[in-house]
Amino acid sequence: MWTEIAQHISKVTGKEFSVNNRHSVSGGCINQGYAVTGNNYTYFVKLNSSSQVAMFEAEALGLQQMLETATIRVPKPICWGTADKSAYIVLEWLELGRGDTKAWQEMGRQLAAMHSRSSSNKGFGWEQNNTIGSTPQINSWTKNWAEFYAQHRLGYQFQLAKRRGGHFPQQQELLAAIPQLLADRQPQPSLVHGDLWGGNAAFTATGEPVIFDPAAYFGDREVDVAMTELFGGFPAAFYRGYNDSLPLDSGYEWRKLLYNLYHILNHFNLFGGSYESQANRMISQILS
Repeated sequence: MWTEIAQHISKVTGKEFSVNNRHSVSGGCINQGYAVTGNNYTYFVKLNSSSQVAMFEAEALGLQQMLETATIRVPKPICWGTADKSAYIVLEWLELGRGDTKAWQEMGRQLAAMHSRSSSNKGFGWEQNNTIGSTPQINSWTKNWAEFYAQHRLGYQFQLAKRRGGHFPQQQELLAAIPQLLADRQPQPSLVHGDLWGGNAAFTATGEPVIFDPAAYFGDREVDVAMTELFGGFPAAFYRGYNDSLPLDSGYEWRKLLYNLYHILNHFNLFGGSYESQANRMISQILS
């Protein structure tokens, strides 16, 4: 397998590469990650079962689209495919360090730049479905944001939750209310990271902001900012940087609850447990 991956790297880069050393590193919640070194080059390789190759194809596409905005650093995708019984993606290796207040503010500014410089004339969605964690994420193009969010974000998660035995008594009331809840929200379809929590944001050794492991699509830019607040929040400097560049619109403070419900439902579908009661509390709060 490693020989095949090395040959693919060599073919794509035009530089001879063979794996002389590899060691395990974090690959996120669902993948195996490796730092592979040879011929004075180092790459980051993620592995999963061969059936998950489409997940890596979508990750590469999302990273490439983010790269093309020339706004915020992401690891460059090198190549991806299957070898033996594994799917793999090879990414640029980035030495990570820590970010200070100025670096966090710059991350906010750069994310705002990505949101403001990217758009789609097809509406909301993406070229293909991808995954949020290991859950399928439906990205069918839709002109209306409220319709997209009700059907392909919350509606789909509720379908999965029903199969898992979830009980959400106000589900239909919420879905029916979304067109009214978002009636005044006509956002530009911005390229969003889609899974922007603290584990997917970092800094290089020189302090440059970097984001990775996207669940990309074209949506309301507020979904990214909302998720940064979900699990403890980013430092205040991040939000200063974002708002100085691209101020959040009136109503964001309550919309973030609606947008973060998607991720809590997804956590219920992935992990079960107390996420069901958390989701129900959020639904009641939104409807009130």
